Amino acid sequence: MFDRLREDIACIRERDPAARSAWEVLTCYPGLHALVFHRRAHECHKRGWHWLARFISHLGRFFTGIEIHPGATIGRRVFIDHGMGVVVGETAEIGDDCTIYQGVTLGGTSLTKGAKRHPTLGRGVIVGANSQVLGGFTVGDGARVGSNAVVLKAVPPGATAVGNPARILQKEADAEREAAAAKMGFSAYGITQGDDPIAHAMKGLIDNASGHEHQIAMLWRAIETLSARSRELPTADCVPQDACTTEQFDADRFNRLMK
Repeated sequence: MFDRLREDIACIRERDPAARSAWEVLTCYPGLHALVFHRRAHECHKRGWHWLARFISHLGRFFTGIEIHPGATIGRRVFIDHGMGVVVGETAEIGDDCTIYQGVTLGGTSLTKGAKRHPTLGRGVIVGANSQVLGGFTVGDGARVGSNAVVLKAVPPGATAVGNPARILQKEADAEREAAAAKMGFSAYGITQGDDPIAHAMKGLIDNASGHEHQIAMLWRAIETLSARSRELPTADCVPQDACTTEQFDADRFNRLMK
């Protein structure tokens, strides 16, 4: 028991720059107190002492403002920061090294008893303030849930979920799109990352333009190779006079239209 407590205190001091000492964490952090209450309640729940488990959970809610059902499974080194208004449902599972901020709900969308109604958080998941994760799906290892997001479907490992309803942002795909946009002279993130249809259209244009650029470069290399090998026609005659051989993308005008 004391080993787990020391471990919890250490992880809070590591993740919260406002924590000045172990004594301050032990006496003044409701997230730590809620976990201590929950461990006692969870042990009673596993033994079948359901009323006592709920009563201990109720005391924890009264003293900390954090409501954790005794049936929930919580891993090691979980940090509930601030914590006021956090609700964790009966079949929820929280993996090791997760961080949960105030106002978070790990809730269910089904009324079927005994079913897996609440979400599972993998290792190292960060759930932002006032976000709602609702359903019996999995949020993968290392994923992030943005503040005020409403997550209704599984989140892949390492991805970020933002918005209402939440959309999944894959780091690799967004990085590739931003790099392609930068080559054109404007920022994809300067448009919007919302669900606006114009934003979706612009993302599609960026992706298509990136692919077309590669194809055009291959065509020009082929034309230059044929021109160099040709002995009967001058190089200039091999290329149509109206061919566009310079970059014509007006990034400034494009950005002005998107404002």
